[in-house]
Amino acid sequence: MLIEEIMKTDVYTLQPNQTVQDVVDLFEEKRIRHAPVVDNGKVVGVVTERDLKDALPSRFSVSPKINAYEKLVSEIMAKNPITAHPLDFVEESALIFYEQKIGCLPVVSHDKLVGFLTETDLLYKYIELTGAHQPGSHIEIRVPNRSGILYEISKVFYNQHVNVLSVLVYPDKKNSSNKILVFRVQTMNPLAIINDLKKEGFDVLWPNTPQMNE
Repeated sequence: MLIEEIMKTDVYTLQPNQTVQDVVDLFEEKRIRHAPVVDNGKVVGVVTERDLKDALPSRFSVSPKINAYEKLVSEIMAKNPITAHPLDFVEESALIFYEQKIGCLPVVSHDKLVGFLTETDLLYKYIELTGAHQPGSHIEIRVPNRSGILYEISKVFYNQHVNVLSVLVYPDKKNSSNKILVFRVQTMNPLAIINDLKKEGFDVLWPNTPQMNE
């Protein structure tokens, strides 16, 4: 999946010569926590909610020497921010978020701002990909790491006439020769599926209740 498929294109921006008060007003009015700073169409910085909090005096401060709300955006913004391109992959961008500990990415093409991506956008896309926003059941199965195993499990779902909403694959921390397959299926009662999976010899990790083991 590409960033251009999930990025916001209607982006609220700031300019370097605006003030902290302008940032406060924008964040409150639009209910946002990040904004790119643009000068002549080019991204020169990013302002986040944390930058704003750091710029404003503590309520316990006795006598601030200057009016913090009159500071310029250029004084509080993070300069030369990391940017992304619309054709970058979403999963690679997620890695950048994690490694760089950032909460947003301006999306730039031909030196112009074309979109904006936040950690909230990534989180919601993860929710969509896993099918967690739809009614269904969660099933985890430990399987040997070999070709054809997904096809074998899919036959069980097919025979039960159950739609698979999503499939995720994780490494098995206890045994590197195995994988953990996590299915979200479109049924609220997965008991029949689980029984059939166990009959076929699959190791169902979740759900795993005493009744299912009888």
